[in-house]
Amino acid sequence: MTRIKASTNQEPVILLVEDDPTLLTTLSYNLMREKYSVLMAADGESALSEVREHGSSIDLVILDVMLPGLNGFQVLRQIRRSWDIPVMMLSARGEEQDKVDGLELGADDYIVKPFALRELLARVRAVSRRRGSGVQPSGVIYRGDLAIDLAGRRALVRGTELRLRPKEFGLLVALTMEPGKVLDRQCLLDQVWGQEVIVDERTIDVHISWLRGKLLTAGMPDSCIRTIYGAGYRFDAEPAVVPAPHAGQAPVSRTP
Repeated sequence: MTRIKASTNQEPVILLVEDDPTLLTTLSYNLMREKYSVLMAADGESALSEVREHGSSIDLVILDVMLPGLNGFQVLRQIRRSWDIPVMMLSARGEEQDKVDGLELGADDYIVKPFALRELLARVRAVSRRRGSGVQPSGVIYRGDLAIDLAGRRALVRGTELRLRPKEFGLLVALTMEPGKVLDRQCLLDQVWGQEVIVDERTIDVHISWLRGKLLTAGMPDSCIRTIYGAGYRFDAEPAVVPAPHAGQAPVSRTP
């Protein structure tokens, strides 16, 4: 396990997990030039040790799939059990099923080697901007039995919290902010992943499928997220009536 820190402790922190020493050194050097702090690991166990020690401070994990010992998919699965950290997968294998497997395990992005350094840095910058934005949404969106706490980044169905991945939560917010309106895949990609991130539109379908399944399991109507073929997706649940607060209780803000 090797650690390199950039010049100050204010930069975003990236955990870089790569077993190729040359690529590890090259990427870490270029990330540091972009003013990121870099933690490095050459295998899956070391990566998990870094996450356990620094998880609350890590802004992004760049994770190679082919690692000695635990592979990248196994590491990602363990990260997703306990931490809400963006993860970008690196792989020399470009098969569609590998990409789908990574996304289904909770990866936020998947880049096939060889890749252009500029592309990688553009994606990293986009993730950092979304995480570091000083403007945070506030209030609660009510849609039927669903309540979405924007500031707390959580969604509840009849008081029971859903376990949503970051991108699932982002999609839910995008759809519920404009109920009844069809949002195409590119619009959702731009809102949730960012305009500079290059992601296949199938990524939207995979994440919508997970989100829809969790909503249905929690008791939301099966029509709450509709697929509009050839157009995109639409949220159809009716807004709920917000109960009046009890005496002495602060009112809950509501996003229309």
